[in-house]
Amino acid sequence: MLRVHLMQNWFALSDPAMEEALYEIASLRTFAGLGLEAIPDETTILNLRHLLEASDLAEDIFKQVNAHLARKGLLLKRGCIVDATIIAAPSSTKNESGERDPEMHQTKKGNQWHFGMKARIGVDADLGLVHAVTTTAANEADVEQVSDLLHGKEDAVWADSGYRGAQARVKRDVQWHIAGRPSDMAKMPDGRAKARARKQEYQKASMRAKVEHPFRVIKRQFGLAKVRFKGPSRRPASVPLSASASDARRPGMAPRRLRDGCAPGSAPPRCAPATP
Repeated sequence: MLRVHLMQNWFALSDPAMEEALYEIASLRTFAGLGLEAIPDETTILNLRHLLEASDLAEDIFKQVNAHLARKGLLLKRGCIVDATIIAAPSSTKNESGERDPEMHQTKKGNQWHFGMKARIGVDADLGLVHAVTTTAANEADVEQVSDLLHGKEDAVWADSGYRGAQARVKRDVQWHIAGRPSDMAKMPDGRAKARARKQEYQKASMRAKVEHPFRVIKRQFGLAKVRFKGPSRRPASVPLSASASDARRPGMAPRRLRDGCAPGSAPPRCAPATP
């Protein structure tokens, strides 16, 4: 049932759609270890999701996946990359209370305002696996969460300019690689110093790029660009579960069809069933 729940997050399926997919797609049944005579109905799938939310087990599942990856030697923990992304929430007031969701807040990114929550992740600098997840309202500063995104064994941390000042919040000997602000770079006079600083920023950005892949998987492949469920306990739970599924996509953790993220019912060339 846990694998069924992960696949439900994997493909952004509703409870009825998950039940239907298990009947129709053999690879999903194989991954879940189920036969046609033992397919859970949508109510059972719903009850499991509510049980996980009520028991706050999403974080424990995430830790178990990471422990398995560590035993496989995939979590090296020498370096860490931290970043944040905004997950949108409905801003409409057309509801019973006539108000927007009080758990969500708005924030400005660039010249655009966003309403929703922020998901922050800490990623292994070598393989790009997610080892820490936090969620807050969108208006909370990124730097306030930096200590919760580190596992304590890293010797180097990469972050964007939103984490300036993180050194004062982490009382350990860590080498920080925090991006500079573009406005500071623009103020520098042309010359070797500016060229050297620009090269250093490029090197930082090339390392931080690894953190964007889990965000792409979580938001675009697993459909978590917007919050799925109402209720403060359900919204944060979907983020670590999606991060667990993202980590589980590593080779050897799931069948090829599932690792490739082929949605039920789709059959592009890489998702086509193998010839018997």
